Amino acid sequence: MKPRVRFAPSPTGFLHIGGARTALFNWLYARHTGGTFVLRIEDTDVARNSQEAVDVILNGLRWLGLDWDEGPVSGDATGASKGDYGPYFQSQRRENYRLRVEGLLSRGLAYEHQGAVKFKMSREPVVIPDQVVGNVKRELTDREQVDPDFVIVRSDGQPVFHFVNVVDDLEMNITHVIRGEDHLSNTAKHIALFRAFGVEPPKYAHIPLILNPDGTKMSKRDKGASLLTYVEDGFAPEAVVNYLCLLGWSPKHNREKLPLTEVVEAFDLPHILRANARFDLTKLTWLNGEYSREMPNDRFYELSIHALGRAGIDTHRFPAAYVKAALDTCKGKLKLFSELPAYAGFYFTEDIQFDAEAAKKEFVAENKPRQLRLREALCALSPFEHDPIAETFGSVARELGVKAGVLVHPARLACCGKAAGPSLYHLMAVLGKERTLQRLDRGLQLMG
Repeated sequence: MKPRVRFAPSPTGFLHIGGARTALFNWLYARHTGGTFVLRIEDTDVARNSQEAVDVILNGLRWLGLDWDEGPVSGDATGASKGDYGPYFQSQRRENYRLRVEGLLSRGLAYEHQGAVKFKMSREPVVIPDQVVGNVKRELTDREQVDPDFVIVRSDGQPVFHFVNVVDDLEMNITHVIRGEDHLSNTAKHIALFRAFGVEPPKYAHIPLILNPDGTKMSKRDKGASLLTYVEDGFAPEAVVNYLCLLGWSPKHNREKLPLTEVVEAFDLPHILRANARFDLTKLTWLNGEYSREMPNDRFYELSIHALGRAGIDTHRFPAAYVKAALDTCKGKLKLFSELPAYAGFYFTEDIQFDAEAAKKEFVAENKPRQLRLREALCALSPFEHDPIAETFGSVARELGVKAGVLVHPARLACCGKAAGPSLYHLMAVLGKERTLQRLDRGLQLMG
């Protein structure tokens, strides 16, 4: 039987970066083996769960490009799904759990206790065979030696995580459970339940945790813990996926920028590292810069337009050729797409806000006659393109006996409002002669 793996998050309105990495490792293993990747929603906590919270998970996985073969189509627990083993929401599987509890009770493997139902746990240590950690012998704790049995249905009638998790894995024919190492302590209970149901448990692979740079466990309040952070901060999903691959898995030759097709080909459970991984936002940011510099232009345009749109800049008001030419001057200059609105927003507004410190330095009376002469030369220029613009700056600087920077700095500030940005001659060519001259005129007015 080909592998069947699953990602089974609880909808809390938050997708942790560790959860995203777990989903990715399951997806990679399914794609590597030609198996099936199942998405299952553990929404038994009715008080905390909502369709919006499920949508956060679905949208996060879609943003990462992790398509699931079976599971919900939308965040609606009663809506459509794909696959033959549904429902894929635990809230819709209550009858399955009830029948399984009755089966254990009827065979004397569980019993009622103070309104709850408890499972008769093995009194012997349980050996957990693990594809990453190796064989782990789970000894009973002092308390468990007195009473190793555990609750599978609470007194309010609600089945607990351990029980529903095993029932779902059993009924969905899950062959491999790939999850965080923090679940390893639960696994002895899960193995005992599978055997009580008369089946062998799936193969387990407990992957290392993601830690903060200081070695503490990453909680939902820590910087970088939420996947939504990376969407809002302008990371390319392919860069985030690449970085997550490196957190707990190591390719050959210590390469860091890897095409996903190559990762799928190379990924296997025995290659997962044993040590916990430390999250390094600086490294991820660097990797994102590499991706944005090397990605195809159309992908760069797509992510750039999304980033500008999130900042309230509507590029659709401008001709597509103009937008692309403007973005071409930015490619390779930024690490995050969220930096783009501040870097290139001047292309898409006539309301240029000048940096106060730069204006105090550049918009001075001494520069006015030089800028007037530059304007005159640019006005006569045809074609208004990068190379002729560059030559014009050079010739006017020589004529006036000044360095080109004396002309460049005030002209840049007039055109884009800041002392730094894309190449001046390129950005002027993109703005075009008329818009460039209008901006130079506004700068001249401020020179007194």
